[in-house]
Amino acid sequence: MLREIEIPPVWLAGVVLIGWGASRLWTLSFFGGQEIGLMLFFLGAVFMVLAAGQMLWRRTTVIPRRDPNALVASGCFAISRNPIYVADAVMLAGALLYFEVAYMLWLVPLFMAIITRRFILGEEDRLRRRFGMVYEEYCCSTRRWF
Repeated sequence: MLREIEIPPVWLAGVVLIGWGASRLWTLSFFGGQEIGLMLFFLGAVFMVLAAGQMLWRRTTVIPRRDPNALVASGCFAISRNPIYVADAVMLAGALLYFEVAYMLWLVPLFMAIITRRFILGEEDRLRRRFGMVYEEYCCSTRRWF
């Protein structure tokens, strides 16, 4: 049951809440910081929708820990093997800037490390087993994150 609840959006929401909590204690604003934060959050959301749309178009799952039906390697997936997680990281950075807690940006690489360990490594293993050398070639030409 817990594995069904533990999904990346829950981790993202948790880390965003930590940033919001920090903003209740101390903010560190700079000119244009909130605007940049909103822009990053919006761009991340758009990238996420585009990547999820590509997966749905190819009739493969967007749910972690489920077996994929297709290897999506074009569009957003030509930029990153994990564009939805990249979008999450960009949205997190945007939220932290919007909350005026730039000093908490260290949460972004921490979030990326957690997501890699909890989700990406398993997803990569499933893709490797399902698509073999085709997936290996894709990995050689496309970065995991950026």
